[in-house]
Parts: sequence; C-alpha cells; structure tokens
Amino acid sequence: TRSDGQIFRKMKAMKAYIAAALAALLCLAGCNKASLETTYNKQESQIESFINSLASKSDTLRVEHTDGSHRAIVAEGEGEELGEKGNIVFYYAGYSFNGSVSNSNLFSTNRSEIAQSAGFSLSEEQAMPVMLNLGEDELVEGLRNGLKGVKGGEECYILFSGKYGFGKKAFGTIPANSALAYHVWVESVSND
Repeated sequence: TRSDGQIFRKMKAMKAYIAAALAALLCLAGCNKASLETTYNKQESQIESFINSLASKSDTLRVEHTDGSHRAIVAEGEGEELGEKGNIVFYYAGYSFNGSVSNSNLFSTNRSEIAQSAGFSLSEEQAMPVMLNLGEDELVEGLRNGLKGVKGGEECYILFSGKYGFGKKAFGTIPANSALAYHVWVESVSND
C-alpha cells in the first residue's frame, strides 16, 4: 500500500501539472489574441495606404471614419444621408482586401461589368441593385457602419479590418479574419 507521503507527493505533482497546463493555455490564448491584433493593425495600415493612394489621384476624395469603418467617397451624392434604420438601394463589388482592390479577391458583386471582367456570370435577377433596411437586414458590422451617412448617387469604397467583418469564421471564399472592401454605387436612400 502507498504511504500518505506518496499520495501527497502524487497529488502535489498532479496540481503542478494542471497549473502548468493552464498557464500554457492562457499563454497560448494571449499569444493568439496578440497575433490577431497584429493582423488587424496590419490590415488597418493597408487600408490607410489604399485610401492615401486614392487621395493622391483625386482632389475631391473625402474620407469618413465610423466605428471601425473607413468610407472613401469617390463621387459625392445628394439629398438625405442614410440613417441607422433607413433604406438603401445600391450596387456593389465585395473584395477580400489585400492592400488594393486590384490585388484582392472579388467574392461577390451585382455589377454586370465587374462580374464579366472577373469571369463571374450573373443572372438578370442577380444583376439588380440590392435593396435593404440598415436597421433590419443582416450585414457585417463594418459594412453597416460604413453605409451610415451615404447619399443617393454616391460612389464610395467602404473598408474595414477583419475585426468588423466575419472575424474568426471563414465565409464562403472569404478566409477568417480577412479585411474587406466594398466598392459601392448608391442608387437611392430613404429614411421613411
């Protein structure tokens, strides 16, 4: 039979093992979080560089920042701004962003000419503008935040890090934690 001393030493060793395992898990979780923040910071830098490159080619580019989203307005719209519960009709091209739109992976569009140049085929129905209510329809946080304030007739890019996109989940052809860019052409806005 085992002595009380042997049992005590085994229990002490088991506690030390459990404590070491928990410490390793906490370190791993902390390291993953730090790595993810580094990824998001790199994406923010790429977004800033892209916006700066757009600004260097245009005297009229205006940029809005809303809750983690960056909206680079290429062509100003007119009329009322889209509110948090407003309705919008728009065309778009969505990209998994890698520093510039031309280098990025187009994952969805309803613009026929963009679909054709990317080798996508759209049905007549798929080539129609999207109609949605900003307060009711499901959108990734970054796109929802970026659309706030757009006006009818506006053309813009809405960009945001993976933190405001699909996060840790891959979605279709979009890798987990991807920065996203949407090229948006607003047809109309209504806050009724």
